[in-house]
Amino acid sequence: MMGHRQVEQATLFYEFSLERHIPTDHLLRLIDRFVDLEQVRRDLAPFYSSIGRPSIDPELMIRMLLIGYCFGIRSERRLCDEVHL
Repeated sequence: MMGHRQVEQATLFYEFSLERHIPTDHLLRLIDRFVDLEQVRRDLAPFYSSIGRPSIDPELMIRMLLIGYCFGIRSERRLCDEVHL
């Protein structure tokens, strides 16, 4: 089953705004401007089963791999930790 990425939250706990926290010239914002992955979910949908546990959103997974490449993160476990932060 294909997982879905959660819609962006305007504010998180304790009035924390992710948009205000990340600088406007940060590398991740630059990547987001130029990488359009909207079609990925539709292209990969036939390869996912309709039963079972939801998978990681394929768009999120590709974005995570791009981050790992850009920041030189070779460990999947470390990549998950870095993305979580």
